[in-house]
Amino acid sequence: MSGSAASLGLRTGSYGSLPAAVGGSGGGGVVRKTGGRGWALRGEKERLQLLHRALRLVGRRRAGVLLLLAVASAAVFCSLFAVVKDDSSSISIVNNYEVPNAIQKSVYPSTTRPLMMSGNQYSSVVNKIEIPNRLHLSYANFTHPCEGFSVPPPLVDKKRTGPRPCPVCYVSVDQAFALMPLQASTSPVLKNLNYISEEGIIANLSSPGSAFGGHPSLEQRNESFNINESMTVHCGFVRGKKPGQGTGFDIKDDDLLEMEQCRELVVASAIFGNYDMIQHPRNISEFSKANACFYMFVDEETEAYVKNSSSLYNNNKVGLWRLVVVRNLPYEDPRRTGKIPKLLLHRLFPNVRYSVWIDAKLELVADPYLLLERFLWRKNTTFAISRHYKRFDVFEEAEANKAAGKYDNASIDYQIEFYRNEGLSHYSPAKFPITSDVPEGCVIIREHIPITNLFTCLWFNEVDRFTSRDQISFSTVRDKIRARVGWMPEMFLDCERRNFVVQAYHRELLEQMIASGRKPPSTTDAPPSRKLRPGSRKAPPSKKPSVKRKKEKKSSSRRRVPKPLAGGMGAM
Repeated sequence: MSGSAASLGLRTGSYGSLPAAVGGSGGGGVVRKTGGRGWALRGEKERLQLLHRALRLVGRRRAGVLLLLAVASAAVFCSLFAVVKDDSSSISIVNNYEVPNAIQKSVYPSTTRPLMMSGNQYSSVVNKIEIPNRLHLSYANFTHPCEGFSVPPPLVDKKRTGPRPCPVCYVSVDQAFALMPLQASTSPVLKNLNYISEEGIIANLSSPGSAFGGHPSLEQRNESFNINESMTVHCGFVRGKKPGQGTGFDIKDDDLLEMEQCRELVVASAIFGNYDMIQHPRNISEFSKANACFYMFVDEETEAYVKNSSSLYNNNKVGLWRLVVVRNLPYEDPRRTGKIPKLLLHRLFPNVRYSVWIDAKLELVADPYLLLERFLWRKNTTFAISRHYKRFDVFEEAEANKAAGKYDNASIDYQIEFYRNEGLSHYSPAKFPITSDVPEGCVIIREHIPITNLFTCLWFNEVDRFTSRDQISFSTVRDKIRARVGWMPEMFLDCERRNFVVQAYHRELLEQMIASGRKPPSTTDAPPSRKLRPGSRKAPPSKKPSVKRKKEKKSSSRRRVPKPLAGGMGAM
């Protein structure tokens, strides 16, 4: 590596040759300012001459004073050099979250740079994009500062037995952006993905689900796993002109227009049924504030609550979040409705290259570009999700959901029996390199390419067809795709997830705490915003206040759940 890329200050802590890369002075002396005090305009030679004159005034006999004066002068010289350099164009590696505007405008691309994606097809033109004036690094020729770092073993603490964060090594935001691949990742086998759009679909016993999902038949479901170079599948929004217009899950035209303008990265979340409090991201760089989109999808009930309770609400924004109000919701169950933006972001943001989904109960405490570098680019993967901290087996996950009253038990049993007849087995180390069959699905980091879009489409179809508990259907969709094209999501440790998000309580629990006089837990003890974050937030209270919640009903279909067939599900 040569030029500015080679001078990235991984060891020294600054971009020493960045001015040359941007087009500034390439001289080897001090970086000079165009205005300001005289010290900033003087070169190194002039200051040395002044120092020499001062030393002559002291005389040879005062050796001690001479030494002291020399040391003091050197210190002044070094401090002046550092100030001039920092004020011009240097970016400190330690300070991960501030990017000077002068550099941002000349090094980083515009937020309106098109990605050549239109309609339902992913264009291969994106692979040919060249970004001018971009400081780019290659992993092949880059000495990564996190090389050799591994997650240490968990600390032994008898007073705290639950899940906890673990250290994660990040680069700086400017390094992360420089490491962003210039070309889209290759999508195995699948190159063009289109989506079914129909009207007047009628449900029957062999095609459960919702009108929003299109009631795909069992035959259509099975066919969607036969991956070819060009495919057309059910993926929600089957009615209307386009996602958000007359489809159910309807969005105002001005919001849709803004969403189409989002290009590179979207960070998204959702609150339906006024179930959660808005969590405000922290430690977000000025660069990410200017280049990434932050969207929070809400229903009218949640919007009314936010307007009445938040002093930050202004022009459809609350802090970094732009609120998008969704009307004509396709499901009665708010949690099932929340799966639409969670799994179908590629349909709502057709021009976005990367997305980070954060459940509303989580507070993001790390810059999103650091997450892309750490969990996608560094591992050369296109989809990352954390695995459950405790459960690895789908059968155990189903029983846990039943015990907690997360959903109607009969519906969970029906789904598990269906998957068992398709070949679902208990998890064991024999499935390696698969590390778990159960994700902790509250965070999803992905690149929007055809294969990842297909994965979330088919995952959503399972959520629409069966229960909304997406942890149960995750491994079935993953394994069917992996068996055909060899692709599968990357699953990282849950303690790594807890390093960059802080989990809060649901709104009803917080209100009960306040009403009972209990002090709500603070989220200010999140891991510090440093290159290496130890992840040292405090543990939540050992016992959460009990609150009775109704069992979740399968609102997408009012019919009773069919009983499993004795001869297997293939007879449906």
